[in-house]
Amino acid sequence: MQYEPIKRLLGRFFSGPVCMRIIYYTILDIILLRTWHVKKALKKISGHLPVNSSVLDAGSGPGQYTWFMGRKNRLWTITGVDTDSSMTDECRKFFSKTSLSGRVRFITSGLETFTEPDRFDLIISIDVMEHIQEDETVFHNFFRSLRSGGILLISTPSDLGGSDVHSGDDKSFISEHVRDGYNMKEIKDKLSSAGFIDIEGKYTYGKPGNISWHLTMKYPVTMLNRSYLFFLVLPFYYLIFFPISIILNIFDLCLGHKTGTGLLITAKKA
Repeated sequence: MQYEPIKRLLGRFFSGPVCMRIIYYTILDIILLRTWHVKKALKKISGHLPVNSSVLDAGSGPGQYTWFMGRKNRLWTITGVDTDSSMTDECRKFFSKTSLSGRVRFITSGLETFTEPDRFDLIISIDVMEHIQEDETVFHNFFRSLRSGGILLISTPSDLGGSDVHSGDDKSFISEHVRDGYNMKEIKDKLSSAGFIDIEGKYTYGKPGNISWHLTMKYPVTMLNRSYLFFLVLPFYYLIFFPISIILNIFDLCLGHKTGTGLLITAKKA
């Protein structure tokens, strides 16, 4: 199943006027459960960072998290890095028209090679590492790019059903993934080897979140991979299932999960 072409198509549809891009970000904020968990984590983390922090959005995509962080933290400067030049170009155009233009920059680069030593107080990488084969190289680059006391925040699928893989015979729901998900111990060990300390992890997308993901992501993306004509049906589909997903997301955010199809990891540089 291909997700990237659909994401690019949506990005092009919501490009142009500033208001259209803001609507796009708002839709993503509401529909994507991972955004709920990331925002909660960022609210907690921001209290431990300098007021004029330098932040790296590693794998910035359409710029959703850059927009959120820049608006919530008026003195932060943010660098977005992505391999997709069409994404970074669209972000440059959008942010140049906003009040964040002087505090945001976008770079087209792979995270396997990108490093700016001792520059950032915070690095976020949201649903990116499952796309990168050389993950340990990236973790070392993150460590080098953080200042002393800097924090890393990662959201990624777990190996407990992430990418909708539940057995060895299953294939990842997203064909662009190079790994189905991380084992909790595996990712902690890799971050520790890169030099990180105070590594903490929790499961996201427990039972309520997993149901919500199927309703709001898997089924719509499956339909769109069959035909883009399903875009005409989506408004009616979400009209029915959106209220249900909101309730499920609230439960997933508030409850603790012994297992889950997602992982949220924080780590620190001494």
